[in-house]
Amino acid sequence: MRRFPAAAAVRSVRGDGSLTDERTPTMTRETSGSLADALARAGDPVQLLRNLQSRATTFPVQPEFTNWRSEQHAWTTTCALLDQSHHMTDLFVSGPDAQRLLSDLAVNSFAGFGVGKAKQFIAVSPEGLLIGDAILFHLEEELFDLVGHPFVLDWVQFHLERGDYDAKAQRDDNSAVRASGPPQLYRYELQGPTALAVVEAASGAPVPEVRFFGTTQLTVAGHRVTALRHGMAGQPGFELFGPWADGADVLAALLEAGEAHGLVRAGARAYSTANLESGWVPAPFPAVFSDHPLMAEYRAWLPAAKVGSVGGSFTADDVTAYSLDPYEVGYGRSVKFDHEFIGREALERRAAETTRTKVTLVWDAADVADAIGSLFRPGPGAKHVELPKARYATHHVDAVLHDGAPVGVSLDCGYLANERAFVSLAVVDVAHAEPGTRVDVLWGESPNSTKPQVEPHEQRTVRATVAPAPFVQFARESYRAR
Repeated sequence: MRRFPAAAAVRSVRGDGSLTDERTPTMTRETSGSLADALARAGDPVQLLRNLQSRATTFPVQPEFTNWRSEQHAWTTTCALLDQSHHMTDLFVSGPDAQRLLSDLAVNSFAGFGVGKAKQFIAVSPEGLLIGDAILFHLEEELFDLVGHPFVLDWVQFHLERGDYDAKAQRDDNSAVRASGPPQLYRYELQGPTALAVVEAASGAPVPEVRFFGTTQLTVAGHRVTALRHGMAGQPGFELFGPWADGADVLAALLEAGEAHGLVRAGARAYSTANLESGWVPAPFPAVFSDHPLMAEYRAWLPAAKVGSVGGSFTADDVTAYSLDPYEVGYGRSVKFDHEFIGREALERRAAETTRTKVTLVWDAADVADAIGSLFRPGPGAKHVELPKARYATHHVDAVLHDGAPVGVSLDCGYLANERAFVSLAVVDVAHAEPGTRVDVLWGESPNSTKPQVEPHEQRTVRATVAPAPFVQFARESYRAR
């Protein structure tokens, strides 16, 4: 790696807002060996995933710098700085066949994807169902960085190892599981109306015009910084990254420049909700459980400890019922049939057959308040509603009903202080996707699973109203006006 050298072996990171203890997932008998081994022991994949003893997903970054309400407010009114250095995994793929490998696995086109560009990389199974997504950076000729949740990175690494590719991969796991040392790269996200002003003040020069998901080079605190034009939570912004050794200097310069522009550091609690405003589903269930021979080979390769838990009221005997396709979660615009890739034939069929679409569900305030209020009444009460993010498993899947009949699934859920609303991202039948449609969300599990974050509780029905995804612009113009 020419531009980003390996990190020095430092046990803990202090002074940058990250947690100082290195935490690793608990290895239990249920997650020892490969996923194929775990499934053979469990017999039922649904019960294995619903009862995994792994803890709920946490970001290895300071939870709050002020409070999560003010930190959410900052990306709407001024500028929020979010530290992305620690919770994502990087897979650096290099070599003459690096792009061919990625193209063979992605639904995205690579036409015109030159150095300095980035895109959302989306991979599907042979059945055309989502394996996962991540952000792909084209850093240099024959050098790419795939950044995000390990699901899709594992898929790429598997195919690199089994395929005939003149390429290699260097992996930098996130700070929750890394064996030692800090990340190779720092990543600082600046979001909000004054983000551009902060970047220009820190760099001492106007930021060049750059298209969305394009990059440019800046100088901050005497260091070369790559800036990705990006946006989260429906606001303009930039993602700045570079070698870890430069990170403290760059952060200090951004904080100093931000003093005049209302900069607020945002911790893990606020950051975890940004996707609810922008409409991105962070952890769709990975479609790795089918009977296809390729998937059986993958399960024999994949460590069972990398499998995430499933929570929520949606239940099905067939584990594949939890899977989604790219069209259902709003990725249809990224699918291009200008190249061959795994799952292409199936995805072409799904393009014409998909009957569900992504929406936002605005949960009834009185019903949510009643569920929270059950903490103060006798009896088991409702499943605890954590604020601001209520997801309590890696993959959260609640049942959505209309007149008692199933019409979809509710996914990531939480509270948006800017809108004073509790919302979830959902996939519902097109017939029930019109904004204003009333539906019900089943909150809580029946029967209760044995996940450590699940207490004895009673399932509740929460009324909800369909709204567009992304939700933010609709909320500004219509929701709060009502």
